[in-house]
Amino acid sequence: MRTLDFSPLYRSVVGFDRLAGLLETAAADAASGYPPYNIERTGENAYRIEIAVAGFRADELAIEVKENLLTVQGRKTANEEARSFLHRGLAERDFERRFQLADYVVVSEAALADGLLSVTLRRELPEALKPRQIQITTGVSSTLIEGEQAA
Repeated sequence: MRTLDFSPLYRSVVGFDRLAGLLETAAADAASGYPPYNIERTGENAYRIEIAVAGFRADELAIEVKENLLTVQGRKTANEEARSFLHRGLAERDFERRFQLADYVVVSEAALADGLLSVTLRRELPEALKPRQIQITTGVSSTLIEGEQAA
């Protein structure tokens, strides 16, 4: 297992501590491969995260968004049945997966089907940040200037 030390980065830069924290989080998440997931771009401002959650029911999964952090948790309920496995290939262990979201990315829906949890995301820019066209008029400014000089 490889670990990266970001302490030299903290010593040599000022104001980039959030970026260094994101790098540390990404390095820690890469070490844990459970559960596997896909991140898909479905449109210009739309994304989908699919997480393989075989063996989990909808009531055993929790999705939370706080600030710009999406957290998906799976907690298996205690199974009281005494079961004897010859082979146990499905992990069905508790997990917590975190995804750092960019600004203005919101979760629009979540669905569980065929052992895949799909979380749909979209970027919603506020009107103030969207590009807008400015109309160019002709002749109006010259009329105002002439009117001001006559007065």
